[in-house]
Amino acid sequence: MNLKDHLVTFISYYRHPAKRKLIELCRKFKGKKGLEIGGPSSLFSLKGYFPVYLFADRIDGVNFSDNTAWEGRIKEGENYHYYNKTGYQFIKEATDLTGIANESYDFILSCHSLEHVANPLKAINEWDRVLKKNGYLVLVLPDKRHTFDINRPYTSMEHLLKDYEKDTDESDTTHFEEIVLLHELKKDEKLDSRDMLQQRLKENKIHRFAHHHVFNFDLLRQMLAYFSFTPVYEQAASPFHLIVIAQKKV
Repeated sequence: MNLKDHLVTFISYYRHPAKRKLIELCRKFKGKKGLEIGGPSSLFSLKGYFPVYLFADRIDGVNFSDNTAWEGRIKEGENYHYYNKTGYQFIKEATDLTGIANESYDFILSCHSLEHVANPLKAINEWDRVLKKNGYLVLVLPDKRHTFDINRPYTSMEHLLKDYEKDTDESDTTHFEEIVLLHELKKDEKLDSRDMLQQRLKENKIHRFAHHHVFNFDLLRQMLAYFSFTPVYEQAASPFHLIVIAQKKV
């Protein structure tokens, strides 16, 4: 990290007290190798809440398709561009990282991607597999109180366990009726009508726009405890983030 980067991060730290603890925790990632699911993400960038891109030695990326609404066209290989660095871009499902060796990463990042996965526990189980002992898992999920999910009920752990046991995949439409009924259009600048929402849901397996589940800190704690992660830190951050950091047990 050059002097300018240090200065920008310091100014961000000084001006925004809400970022201070997270920026301090970033130092644990200095010189480490990570894997990001569904990035790159501004929250992990220079002025973000958790500017891990500055500290990590290398980060590889995983995206479900070579053409997404968020990243556009991408290609597998040394093409994962984040900050001023480059890692390896994998084209894989978040729930199936076949080809990536066990315990090969020091940390896993996931920012606003897990809500788009139909089987979150299956995803975390797979992330746990490729994470080294004592490695860190950083999860960022939408805080429904400030998003278009505001009217939807929180998902229960029991429901997630049933999805896990049934091996639910990305063709699942269980929550689509609820989404159409309760989606707060006034909080979604990208949608003009429920007809447009229904069309999006019909194409969800291709584009992955749907938020299958709705999370809060209590649910996230239960999910992480199920895989024996130790909680490290959690914070609700403006404008609509739930940020959780946990550590894999030995």
